[in-house]
Amino acid sequence: TSQNYTRLDSAAATTLDWAGDSVNNASFVDSFSVASQEATPRGMAFSADGTKMFVVGDSGDDVNEYALTTGFDVSTASFTDSFSVNAQDPLPKDVAFNTDGTKMFIVGKNSDTVYAYTLTTGFDVSTASYSSVSFSVAAQDTTPEGLAFNTDGTRMFIVGYAGQDINEYALTTGFDISTASFTDSFSVASQETEPTGVAFNSNGTKMFVVGNNVDTVFQYTLTTGFDVSTASYDSISFSVASKDNVVMDIEFNPTGNKMFILGLQNKSIYEYTIPLALQLGTGSFAAGDVGKTVEANSGVFVLTATTGTYVESTAPSSYAQVASGSWEMYAVVYNTTDG
Repeated sequence: TSQNYTRLDSAAATTLDWAGDSVNNASFVDSFSVASQEATPRGMAFSADGTKMFVVGDSGDDVNEYALTTGFDVSTASFTDSFSVNAQDPLPKDVAFNTDGTKMFIVGKNSDTVYAYTLTTGFDVSTASYSSVSFSVAAQDTTPEGLAFNTDGTRMFIVGYAGQDINEYALTTGFDISTASFTDSFSVASQETEPTGVAFNSNGTKMFVVGNNVDTVFQYTLTTGFDVSTASYDSISFSVASKDNVVMDIEFNPTGNKMFILGLQNKSIYEYTIPLALQLGTGSFAAGDVGKTVEANSGVFVLTATTGTYVESTAPSSYAQVASGSWEMYAVVYNTTDG
């Protein structure tokens, strides 16, 4: 009898990404106080590469800018400048930017309105000016707290404190709020009765909500990216109450392996790390895939769960997305043939 082994490639015909695993696996890293600039911080945002951080508050009624010498590392942050939004709303609650930082958006509680600003230098608030463009969200919520966009700006999301929900708007032109119209909402009241912040993963299939009632991050799955009508609670949560018991906002880095929480109690931003997991562009890993070896970007990984968690045997050249057909997933099958 002769024996041989066959390597069977079962990689799906889709892209492969690395993304942050479930938030309940988060671990605290560091914190940064913004108390010297803002006594009541309400919202935050980062530049695309994490070398700029922004905090808005309704004590100074302004957007404070910080430079980070290492992207998405709050321990390297230092204050650089600020920009007043008081003329538009004296109670700003959150801040967001388009992808290159040439547009900035503020949601205000005083007027229940989103305001747009133009920055002649991306992510530099010293170059900001009001665009005289605004959009009222009062018909959906009279106490808007959080603001977010999808990656191309064709979807906008407002956290409704009064309605205890996430309100979704469609923009016919990306990041042009004058083209916005309300589409749907999703209640988070069963998890958080005082929601204040929302964030999404890069493809919008995961949504994260925080609030200052239970001071916890709640995780949701959206079967259609950035469509809250398809959202459902994952029964996964992560408490941040040990750091701050008045949680105002949440953000992630693009990969999703770093999470940031803005706390009002201590006027600080808290940084957490989340282990990476493999993520398919379409579909998901099957039970039969667990234990298989994945090769991508010159790295070698053994899949440990259908959620995409893995053990890394060989580090990859990068954790950038891998094109369909450019990665492998295989098991070695033992064959016996009579000789």
